[in-house]
Amino acid sequence: MSQYAVLVVDMLNDFVTGNFACERVQRIIPPLQKLLAEARDAKVPVIYCNDTHLAWLDAELDHWGEHALAGTEAAEVIPELEPQVQDYVIPKRRFSGFFQTDLHILLRELKVDTLVITGTLTDICVRHTAADAYQWGFDIIVPEDGVEALSAEAHETGISYLKTIYGAKITACAAALFFDGAL
Repeated sequence: MSQYAVLVVDMLNDFVTGNFACERVQRIIPPLQKLLAEARDAKVPVIYCNDTHLAWLDAELDHWGEHALAGTEAAEVIPELEPQVQDYVIPKRRFSGFFQTDLHILLRELKVDTLVITGTLTDICVRHTAADAYQWGFDIIVPEDGVEALSAEAHETGISYLKTIYGAKITACAAALFFDGAL
């Protein structure tokens, strides 16, 4: 039987209503609210992997411009998906939730083997987090209605890549925690 965790990648003010606001992200908020409530009810860990950049240092800012700066409202999770007391929050300074963070050790301590990866952007941070999850041997589930990109084409390309290259099971938020009948 699989031991799940739900990763919520970069559902931050800056990516929903701020500097990098993407109107398309609005469509994934209601399904994610239901998925997170279901996960918490089933005692499935919910882990937020959040861009948290240092204004004076992060190389990513040279390429993408200022966003999700540590200590600012822009770097906070949107109110609709606010972390709860039992959730985990992992700050990250690069695309992947695994790169130079505590995510891998946390997942091992929780005995997780299957990740439901949600959030933004399908073709960037979700993709890079899935790449590292695959390299570490985790099974990957991506709810198509729980991830989004800046365009429909980028989203569809990202979903196809996750499925083809990492063997991600593509499903819907409503079915993500029941994919193998574990719950």
